Amino acid sequence: MFTPLQSDAGKKIINKFNIDVSKTDSILLYSQDKGLKSKSTAALSIASQLGFPRNVITIFYGVPVFIRNWVYDYIAKNRYKWYGKKDACMIPTPELKKKFIN
Repeated sequence: MFTPLQSDAGKKIINKFNIDVSKTDSILLYSQDKGLKSKSTAALSIASQLGFPRNVITIFYGVPVFIRNWVYDYIAKNRYKWYGKKDACMIPTPELKKKFIN
């Protein structure tokens, strides 16, 4: 499930973990069982659930977090230059809307 940080569910997570949203420019992955993960650790946790071949990327768990996060930040900083940017946001389908917490 997904939720924006501005939603009620997002605000609860922000308050629970005392997150400074002015300094948060990354993906956050929250699980009641496993707590909060961010940046490369969150991305690798998500990738581990995607199945082959995408889950192979989890071999990077062996790389120290500070190096993984440096690579994550570098990719995030350059993604629009490399892949372009759309002029408008995608309108989610009803199927995709079901995956968001309001």
